[in-house]
Amino acid sequence: MTPTAVVELGRQAVEVTLMVSAPLFGAALCTGLIISIFQAATQINEMTLTFVPKVVAIFLTLVLAGPWMITMITDFMRRLYTNFPSMIG
Repeated sequence: MTPTAVVELGRQAVEVTLMVSAPLFGAALCTGLIISIFQAATQINEMTLTFVPKVVAIFLTLVLAGPWMITMITDFMRRLYTNFPSMIG
């Protein structure tokens, strides 16, 4: 296995990881921003007000984007296992 192949495999793994985690991070970011604006406008500083909506938003995003995320991960693993003999030899 050449160093170029190892770097390419690592790049693909990081790319898949970022693509799979992006919807969850985006939902948490948008929810946090909306809640922060609401807290600044109403001057309510309650920790559960930020935590619970983020958990709900992440859960809903996981339900909606979950099949796509699983497909991305399984496709990457399938390509990895399929190309594994050619990577070694």
